[in-house]
Amino acid sequence: MKLALASRVLMDCYPRIFFACHRRHVRDSVTRELVSSHQASILDHLDDVEPTSMTKLAMHMGVTASTMSLAIDRLESRSYVVRERDKADARKVQLRLTRHGVRLKESQSVLDPSVVRSMLKRLSPAKRDRALHGLALLAAAATEEMHHRGSKNAWRNRRVEASSA
Repeated sequence: MKLALASRVLMDCYPRIFFACHRRHVRDSVTRELVSSHQASILDHLDDVEPTSMTKLAMHMGVTASTMSLAIDRLESRSYVVRERDKADARKVQLRLTRHGVRLKESQSVLDPSVVRSMLKRLSPAKRDRALHGLALLAAAATEEMHHRGSKNAWRNRRVEASSA
């Protein structure tokens, strides 16, 4: 299959799999409260050690800073996220996960395991093995692509830092 057709097939198939299997809400196992998939997605983009700027997170997720701020307000009120002022520039807000946010992030999955199992049961063992092998290959290629893009971004950041020095 040619690359252009393969790309179209993947772009057609992936959303159908995602929408069939993704969770709409995540339940906090401790508080039993529901967290929306959007809120869970925000938590997936945050870390408990390395802070992320509010502005960069909003840009990455395709929303305005004020929209992101409202979402962070809700997550902060539930003790999943903490806001901190950037030590180098107090005008900037940095976000980090709390230990409750880390627990929720680690316990949740974007996909509903029971729906995934049900979908996989619809395939014969041979087809299931082929599908999972192909998916593993795509995941490996995706990881390589992220590393490649990360190294490009690191190079770009070095050039910006060098030119501003």
